[in-house]
Amino acid sequence: MILQALYELAQREGLVHDPDYEWKPVRWLITVDSSGNMVGPMRCTDGEDGNPQKFAVPRQPKRTNKITPYFFCDNVKYVLGTVPGEKTEAEAKRLPLCFQAFHEQVSQCARQTTDPGAVAVDAFLHKVKSQGSPNLPETLQTNDQIAFVFAPDLDRLVTDRPKIRNYWRALRSAHSGANLRTCLISGQMAPPSGVHPAVKKLPGANPAGCALISFNKPAFWSYGWTEHENAWISRQASEKFSSALNRLLDPAPPDARNPGLTLPRRNLRLTPDTVVCYWASDNDADALLDSFEDLFGANPDKVAEAYRSLWTGNAVPIDAASIFYALTISGAEGRAVVRNWLEASVAEVAAHIAQHFADLRLTPVTQAAKNKPLPPALPLRLLLDSVCPPGDGKPPAPLASDLFESAIKGTPYRVNLLLRAIERTRTEIGNLSSDDGLERYQASRRLDARAALIKAYLNRHKRFHPETTHYQEILPVLDPFNQNPGYLLGQLMAVLERAQQLAMDANATVVDRYFSGASAAPRSVFVRLLKNSQHHLRKADDDKAKAAISFLLKRLIDQIADRFDPKGNAFPARLNTEEQGMFVLGYHQMRRWLWLNAAERSEWEAQFPEAPAAYRWSKSNNA
Repeated sequence: MILQALYELAQREGLVHDPDYEWKPVRWLITVDSSGNMVGPMRCTDGEDGNPQKFAVPRQPKRTNKITPYFFCDNVKYVLGTVPGEKTEAEAKRLPLCFQAFHEQVSQCARQTTDPGAVAVDAFLHKVKSQGSPNLPETLQTNDQIAFVFAPDLDRLVTDRPKIRNYWRALRSAHSGANLRTCLISGQMAPPSGVHPAVKKLPGANPAGCALISFNKPAFWSYGWTEHENAWISRQASEKFSSALNRLLDPAPPDARNPGLTLPRRNLRLTPDTVVCYWASDNDADALLDSFEDLFGANPDKVAEAYRSLWTGNAVPIDAASIFYALTISGAEGRAVVRNWLEASVAEVAAHIAQHFADLRLTPVTQAAKNKPLPPALPLRLLLDSVCPPGDGKPPAPLASDLFESAIKGTPYRVNLLLRAIERTRTEIGNLSSDDGLERYQASRRLDARAALIKAYLNRHKRFHPETTHYQEILPVLDPFNQNPGYLLGQLMAVLERAQQLAMDANATVVDRYFSGASAAPRSVFVRLLKNSQHHLRKADDDKAKAAISFLLKRLIDQIADRFDPKGNAFPARLNTEEQGMFVLGYHQMRRWLWLNAAERSEWEAQFPEAPAAYRWSKSNNA
């Protein structure tokens, strides 16, 4: 089904507009006259952006370890039989063979077509063989593509000349009486593809390309079938699905129907070696697809107004019957690894994305910089980075793939996401009190992301498994009615931290020292912390400017602690994994609540008019 969807995409967008030619970046042009002399130096085709110009060149087969020349357009090893810089011993033996194979193709074309352009290139190569290669530009790289221009033409490559094009088409169509069978993709009778075209620009894979389908070893054969007989796919179908996948992986794919223009980007990078390619069965879904990368990147400047609502959990009404496809794929040297595949209606995907952002919605503890508001949602990259060590930048590919899959399928998040978020919160919680402003900001952003992931996991888990979950759904803001032990103890930890900050300027807060232990085994920690808090609050009482807040903190501590009867040492001995997640959320939301400004506090109290008195801090409620 994956290959058929890719095949249909190639047909719809005309990616194989000419089945015998493909668009390739050609960095250097060699212009030759009718006598085979090079006219001027090799010409570089770099544009203003530094990238080589793309030309329609004869379709290039996938290279293996065998010497395989491309037709009239190749790298310096084949075209000139040399390489920049010093040659290794192995290169010195192989280069003449590469050049000879390239030259033989050109000579055969020149003999059979008698085309002046082919004859001129053949003459040029004869001179290279006898006199050596011309001077190479200093910026020439070994893998740069080199093509030829015939001097009388100037505005086209040699391979665009009619006789040469017809020769190349006839050469490609000859299959020497090969067996004809039904192609598994197109359903047409055709000879097999043999080696499928390489998949390029796949992160983590060999830059020269890798295989999506390969039967290159007997271990992959079965039932007496060898190599391509195991999955009979025609050359035309193979080239189309490969062209579609390469188009999806390309950040600026060329438009085969409109040379010089590019098609919209249709990929989203998850990790350094994993990418999601997405597309739809027709153009009705373009609005969503065009916003896809910016939605998950939380870029408000580039998302259409209609799709901003997805960040607040409101699905966009979509009437299109289009089918949405998403292929999550990683590179592994010589092979492509398919991690996930999704096929669903565009409307379903939009609803699932909205639910994903709704589940993540949580009031942040991070304070926005002046004149630079926080993004309206947490970027996918931040979510993934937040559950990995700081600066690592390499979330595991399965983790990234699973998170994205849950977001667009609407399925429960994996439990390893919860475990990682709790573990990283415990490890990094001390960074919140860093003296470095940038480090503190980044730590707060990471805390926000982890807390949002924990909330999303717990709420979605409860939604799918209501019979086995005994906690109530977590709100985006502090919930004064949530009686979960973990949630209450997380609140208490935030209040005790605030009490200590009120009394003294400590190098290490109670959170830095006790958060990890308190979130796992609260009984052994909180009795001691409550005793210490009494000293902190008495010290704060001596300062008239702090006495009022000290009084409010005491009431809040009593309100929360009394639910556990601390005199009877009734704090839980252990918290299970879900309660540990609730502990993080209780701390996160109370920490934010303690620093609400007057307007925010009034709004919160209006939302919870029946909240216990200890939570009502407005002057009108404490007069």
